Amino acid sequence: MTDKSKLTLSAEELQLVSTTNWILTKRKIIDNVNIFFANFADDMKAAVMAEKEWLPHAVTSSTLKIAKGENYLQLPYLILDYPRCFDKENVFAVRTMFWWGNFFSCTLHLSGKYKTMFQQNLINNISALPLNNFYLCINEVEWQHHFEEDNFKALNILSSAEIEKIIVQQHFIKVAAKFSLHQWNEIEVLLEKSFTDVLHLLKY
Repeated sequence: MTDKSKLTLSAEELQLVSTTNWILTKRKIIDNVNIFFANFADDMKAAVMAEKEWLPHAVTSSTLKIAKGENYLQLPYLILDYPRCFDKENVFAVRTMFWWGNFFSCTLHLSGKYKTMFQQNLINNISALPLNNFYLCINEVEWQHHFEEDNFKALNILSSAEIEKIIVQQHFIKVAAKFSLHQWNEIEVLLEKSFTDVLHLLKY
């Protein structure tokens, strides 16, 4: 039999594959975030319904979705989409994300008729955001979630004119808050505040 490949492990890899605690701990953390997202969604629904007089019916009647995976840029993640209105041309969504080893984030995503509907309100209101926490997407690809410089720019390094130009010229808008995993114990309050902040971006 020809030995085409040899299965080898480093000492660190051998240590990991020989133990179970780390992977059971990872599973527990993912499960806890999943439960947190499910509970957090109740607060999100209440916030949306409080603004139902001006939000589109499709938004206020949308249902939540929690998805998880193991391989966004090779790392595990969970995503909570609520509100969520997705079709080929039109998106209105707030996406809350946990990305292992990286961050929690809360992202407002608009395209199509929803971008047209809310673009000017967003331009008018964006200066009210806590700029040190919020970012604006500059990528031409709308389905990337990382915060590298080719995807998001911090609002505090952009001028008002630059922000308006990006919002007007992009075929979609994504405004996102990012929080370090070291803020874990505060994350419920931080995400609740950022969710309310991005909703109010759209209000007259």
